[in-house]
Amino acid sequence: MDKKSLMIVALACVTLGLQGKDGVQLRRNQVGCYPGQEKVIVVEGANPGKNVKITTPDGKVLKAQSVRRAVSPFLGKKRYVVDLGNLSATGDYRLSFGGESCVLHVSKQPYHDIATASLRLFYLIRSGVPIEQGGAYNRPLGHPDTHVLVHNSAASPLRPAGTVISSPLGWYDAGDYNKYVVNSAFSIGLMFAAYEQQRAYFGTLKTNIPESGNATPDFLDEMMFNLRWLMTMQDPYDGGVYHKLTTPNFEGFIMPKDCKQPRYVVAKSVTATLDFAAVMADAARLFEPYQKDYPGFSSQAAAMAERAYRWAKANPTAFYRQSQLKDPAVTTGEYGDGSANDEFFWAASALWRLTGEQQYLDEALQRQPQQFTTPSWGNVASLGAIEWLAVEGQEARAKCEELRTKMLSQLTDYCDNAIKGVEQSSFQSPYGNKVSDFGWGCLSESCCCQAMLLLYADKMIGSKKYQRYALQNADYLFGRNATGYCYVTGFGDYSPMHPHHRPSEADGIEAPFPGMLVGGPNPGQQDKKDMHNATYPSNVPDESYIDAMESYASNEIAINWNASLVAFLCWLDALAE
Repeated sequence: MDKKSLMIVALACVTLGLQGKDGVQLRRNQVGCYPGQEKVIVVEGANPGKNVKITTPDGKVLKAQSVRRAVSPFLGKKRYVVDLGNLSATGDYRLSFGGESCVLHVSKQPYHDIATASLRLFYLIRSGVPIEQGGAYNRPLGHPDTHVLVHNSAASPLRPAGTVISSPLGWYDAGDYNKYVVNSAFSIGLMFAAYEQQRAYFGTLKTNIPESGNATPDFLDEMMFNLRWLMTMQDPYDGGVYHKLTTPNFEGFIMPKDCKQPRYVVAKSVTATLDFAAVMADAARLFEPYQKDYPGFSSQAAAMAERAYRWAKANPTAFYRQSQLKDPAVTTGEYGDGSANDEFFWAASALWRLTGEQQYLDEALQRQPQQFTTPSWGNVASLGAIEWLAVEGQEARAKCEELRTKMLSQLTDYCDNAIKGVEQSSFQSPYGNKVSDFGWGCLSESCCCQAMLLLYADKMIGSKKYQRYALQNADYLFGRNATGYCYVTGFGDYSPMHPHHRPSEADGIEAPFPGMLVGGPNPGQQDKKDMHNATYPSNVPDESYIDAMESYASNEIAINWNASLVAFLCWLDALAE
């Protein structure tokens, strides 16, 4: 067995909980907690009774006891929830039981470093420029994308197949090296939603990027790097937006500079065009105060957004169908969607906020959702709902009060439903209690996005009703879960070392890029047939995770997943202010 296979087996043992003596495992938030945050751990392997030992930062010894038994809804496994009590002094607390010990960090800013890393990750995955401020992760330029071909599926009279266009910059989408409009626009839109509610926080957050030091917040500078690429994806002759910029097939696990396949822009789609319209409308508003660094951008973005919307209205059934692409065929990420109702709702909502025009309000009223859903690239209706909740100004709110009230009611219902049953859950958290909580990208859509919405609801209703539950999702994400992993690279005691991420695998550096959220437990195990050096340790939904490079179904990274991490963690970090 080779060294890499041995490491994967060892990590699988950690996943199965074999690291503690006597089969005992202490599951806790490995990153840290606020002084006033609820402090709970979960013990597996034995009932600790009153015997969890706590050594405080000043050397005092305390005891904590289990407050209830929790039974896994998936396998009947018994666990014990232990309330550590009021550990409000900052510092490190050592917890011990059953031959295992670990440290719980209590800090006034426990989430600052991990929040900053989650945002800085976007700098590390920039395309088309050399990475020169990445420390050990510096790399030369790859994929300049100044010679991109128009695929025959994207051809138009003024841009026939084979036309060469320039489409540089942007972020690599996931574990691969392609760039997808649907996911890029969704990712920016999700982060914009958090930015709008925490502008003061983002205004001072520094991420050490080339633009740091200008008059614009680093957060917006990073968004601009991807927005500039998105702008190149609109056909200047008709306003439609290409679905993606891609190679015909995924590249191997090589560095960007070594990639040789030709790059294409492929078919315009109604979903990509509407997502583009929405995010450009929002960007036009949010960049208005930063004309010094980005002169003329807001007016250009506004015009492009409206033009894209007109194209979508004229082509409402132009859905992306990858199987129809030929010469060459394309096999990379599809981001396919058979309904554009949610995209129309988001785009109309964003354009109304930008322009105040009645046509957009009418469209939004026609397309409004009947319930609040967790945001995802395939269902952006909640991003449209958030647009209405974020409307500022008495006059503007009066014009859309009915819609705002309805969206707030739907959000409140969503949050109240999310927190049901926490006191009986396996890991004292809203997330992780149903089979449907687990699947492709579940730690993003089901965990981080849910938590961000809980915080958003608190902001909208002026309470702290849901904050406790959002923090519980952070506890789950950072180690109080069935595998014992902190699911963000570079943080915690047990974090992924082998994500399905080409540059992290090919750069010769042992540690992956820090600040990446992996997809998480996925009982579908769609990659099982393709894995040769690793095997899933379990089929149980919340244990169906393997830290192996081959596991694209459980261990890949993606910009939309990291966008949810940024929205959630930066909001948590803002609570410290």
